Amino acid sequence: MARLPYADLATAPQALVERIIAERGSVLHLYQMLLHSPPLAEGWLAFFTAVRQRSTLPGALRELVIMRVALLNRAPYEADQHAPIARREGVSEQQLAELALWEASAAFSPQQRAVLALTDGITRDVQVPEALMHTARGHLADERQMVELVATIAGYNLVSRFLEAFQIHSHDPR
Repeated sequence: MARLPYADLATAPQALVERIIAERGSVLHLYQMLLHSPPLAEGWLAFFTAVRQRSTLPGALRELVIMRVALLNRAPYEADQHAPIARREGVSEQQLAELALWEASAAFSPQQRAVLALTDGITRDVQVPEALMHTARGHLADERQMVELVATIAGYNLVSRFLEAFQIHSHDPR
């Protein structure tokens, strides 16, 4: 159970609730907690909509990064929400199953391995060695994709930390 009660959707700004539903399909627990602060919920929605829907980063790569961040940060809600999206974007069942030990797996391409190494570096160490940045950059189309990749990794670290601080879980009642 979450550490704070979820915001009452009946008293939340209805235009924002409707926008969340339009962009996410429903008001997920994450957004129901964020709605205690409508300005934060609005900014969060805008940022993560840009990451997920306006980025040039391939969807499978984006979702692989999100799933790895969730795994490293022990954030089950994040993984629960993104596993179906990852599958739809083309991440294989084998890749999901072997993500915890990706370095020893043959299921990942050189591009995916470079991106996962950068994900691990940013998530675990914060200060990233130049070699990790250089290698990842070599597997992306341009600087825009590199910025989008790092923003995705950093952003989903924010998501998992927020979720875990409040103990938000998929099985929580609404």
